[in-house]
Amino acid sequence: MTQPLTLQIADKGLGNTAYLVDLGDGRALAVDPSRDLRALEAAAGTRGLRIAVAADTHLHADFISGARQLAATRGATVLASAAGNRSFGHHGLRDGDEFDLGGLRLRALGTPGHTDEHLSYLLLDGSQPVGVFTGGSLLVGAAARTDLVDPDRTIELARAQYRSVHRLLELPDAVEVWPTHGAGSFCAAPAGSARTSTIGSERAANPLLSAADEDAFVARLLGSLGSFPPYFLRLGEVNRRGPAILPRRLGVEQLTPQAVAAAQATGAMIVDVRPVPAFAAGHPSGALSIPLRPAFASWLGWLAPDDTPLVVLREPDQDVEEVLWQAAKIGYDNIIGELAGGQAAWSAACLPTTSVPLVEASDAAGAAATVRVLDIRQEAEYRAGHVPGALNIELGDLPAVLGHLADVPTVVMCGHGERAMGAASLLSGAGFTQVAVFAGSSQDWAAAHGEDLAIGP
Repeated sequence: MTQPLTLQIADKGLGNTAYLVDLGDGRALAVDPSRDLRALEAAAGTRGLRIAVAADTHLHADFISGARQLAATRGATVLASAAGNRSFGHHGLRDGDEFDLGGLRLRALGTPGHTDEHLSYLLLDGSQPVGVFTGGSLLVGAAARTDLVDPDRTIELARAQYRSVHRLLELPDAVEVWPTHGAGSFCAAPAGSARTSTIGSERAANPLLSAADEDAFVARLLGSLGSFPPYFLRLGEVNRRGPAILPRRLGVEQLTPQAVAAAQATGAMIVDVRPVPAFAAGHPSGALSIPLRPAFASWLGWLAPDDTPLVVLREPDQDVEEVLWQAAKIGYDNIIGELAGGQAAWSAACLPTTSVPLVEASDAAGAAATVRVLDIRQEAEYRAGHVPGALNIELGDLPAVLGHLADVPTVVMCGHGERAMGAASLLSGAGFTQVAVFAGSSQDWAAAHGEDLAIGP
């Protein structure tokens, strides 16, 4: 048996992996493709492959599926769970159903838990199992969270996840494990950075699988759950209905500073994607800082509304199409334009501008003893080590508590500064006037003050 070529298409920002399988006849299978198909289609094009089949393991909560896009633009057949009740054309599969790929076959395995209708797909060469696309079921060192469908059903679905994972463990040890969710995904908290594994490796090393019984598995899984962006609560339904088809290239209207200011006055939000130092030096008052980087989409979906017009502010060397694709893959089709001429044009128009001081590690030792240190990392990060006395409010939770915070001298910190500047922009936009950002980590702050990090709550 010759192992079919299976390529990983990693989205490191969202922590997910799509797969491209060469079917050996010029056609390819795509599994869990994102709406941003650029990397997937480039990989297929380089190898002279046509994506003929697109399979979704479940109704994704963390990204918009590209399966319908592939059907519309490439004529691909969409495979998905029949129980998902998708509103667009697809080939519905149930547990045990098989789909002929022309020499290879896909067998659907019902593996509910992460979602009700979740399927895993076993890739067969003749009667020989080669690998299994596990989606949000069995992951590398973990299993995906079960609290996204309905918080009241979290335990019920965790028990289903236990049964699904152990069903997959009935496969031979040599079978490859190809999960969708991986390191960096808010759908899971896997240890390490490996994106694929084998059944045998997971049987031996996955911490969840060492749980003594179902109750212990459930307790361990639920104990690993952290927060997640609010867009997770609506994308499953978007994927069920079928997302709008997008053109191959995305563009956006150029807006004058005056037009942007007028839009802002009627409720639009300026999203400033420039690096932290540029935003700190000067930005339109009220702008939200989300630097363009791999994690941009997650923080856009966490901090910016999906139903409010958004205007992009970028540096000339930043790719506006990258901004638009990152937004589109989480369903943000509400970007109405970008600020023509950038910050220079805004300043030249004498429109309201704000700056945020950056505190370097060399200056941290001189910070006033009464300053409030606001650590906006996730709780697990904070517990692993933080500045003694620092107040922990996760960045995603900050908008809801702004009205309960006093406007006192505040230094915001995270790991590198990007999330901290996002928090500072929220504070500044809410009228806080004594906010600075620490351009470093909690370790850097502690070292400057000659103290050890505090561990735990």
